[in-house]
Amino acid sequence: MNILILGSGGREHTFAYKIAQSKNCNNLFVAPGNAGTQKIATNIDIGVTDFDAIKTLVLKERIKMVVVGPEDPLVKGIYDFFKGDDALKDVAIIGPSKKGAKLEGSKERAKEFMMAHQIPTAAYAAFTKETLKKGKVFLETLSPPYVLKADGLAAGKGVLILETLEEAKEELEIMLGGKFGEASTTVVIEEFLDGIELSVFVLTDGENYKILPTAKDYKRIGEGDKGLNTGGMGAISPVPFADEIFMQKIEERIVKPTVNGLSKENIEYKGFIFIGLIKVGEEPKVIEYNVRMGDPETEVVLPRIQSDLVELFTAVASQKLDTKDLKIDNRSASTVMLVSGGYPEAYEKGKTITGLDEVSDSIIFHAGTAITENGNIVTNGGRVIAVTSLDSDYKKALKKSYQNIDKLHFDRMNYRKDIGFDL
Repeated sequence: MNILILGSGGREHTFAYKIAQSKNCNNLFVAPGNAGTQKIATNIDIGVTDFDAIKTLVLKERIKMVVVGPEDPLVKGIYDFFKGDDALKDVAIIGPSKKGAKLEGSKERAKEFMMAHQIPTAAYAAFTKETLKKGKVFLETLSPPYVLKADGLAAGKGVLILETLEEAKEELEIMLGGKFGEASTTVVIEEFLDGIELSVFVLTDGENYKILPTAKDYKRIGEGDKGLNTGGMGAISPVPFADEIFMQKIEERIVKPTVNGLSKENIEYKGFIFIGLIKVGEEPKVIEYNVRMGDPETEVVLPRIQSDLVELFTAVASQKLDTKDLKIDNRSASTVMLVSGGYPEAYEKGKTITGLDEVSDSIIFHAGTAITENGNIVTNGGRVIAVTSLDSDYKKALKKSYQNIDKLHFDRMNYRKDIGFDL
């Protein structure tokens, strides 16, 4: 079958890497893609939310499956767009309906869903500009630090953790005043949960599910998790502290109620559920839902999946996921992200990347890269390349990645040297 992946990052290159290995994939397209996907698929210069252009491409190339990488097209309703068009309705979309995507598109909606289905999470309340005074009063009932979340999509920048009540009140007013545009017309205030975070990924057809390998990513730009938040500086899988007993708690208290809740609410959901969790003592609690795979978590989760990814996706589309086995590589995977100097603030593009052909025993996943007319691979974003390795434990895998990073270079290349430091 002909398959289209939407997106341009490391997550999408990883999908392309796995899908290209499938005997069920004839022709692979990525829109818009990057320098890495260009080597194993056909890149098409189309925006991920240009639904009309995507439709034209799907019909022209007789594409039968669309794998949606980022959240924006899901929140904007690409699943519904396809299912509502007679010419497209038989195309398999790997991603939830617009109604399902609200679990990521609205923090308030996600919290309401968790409360309705008794899924453990932090206490919360939501406020708008009209209820600002009530929001400040609610903050007074909490202990520091204070967690403020923009309700809508804010490119990963909409969550603030503030140490003092005065800062929290001031920031609440600024957020409701338009700091994150439409995303912060509602702000969710949450109880702060003290613990260690991890991510659990679920593939579901809306009735059945498979729990994918766990992962832990590192968001801060600086060593020791200091400095500004980024899209992710590295990840490891599996998470060492997520033992069998803890995973049983996650499945019984979180995964099953989530999938059952989608079914009870008649929400069409055929894709990934990314559950951001925190381990408080020995108990798992949900921080957030995302409705797609994470990045850079995808770069450590998918290389550990030994099953044919296209077969799994086909089973998702036909609601027969229960008929498939999920085979997982027992080895650990670690990835380190190479980023542009200045990221996550201002950075330059167009820096030539060297050493890619010298890498051995690691997998290179491209994120913000492009190929010039003369064939050079150059930087084209903040997060540039993920270097993923597998070995018997995450420390050995990390050692491989760092050894290969020594072979790579671009001007002002930056990366964290302490991925996995807290495990």
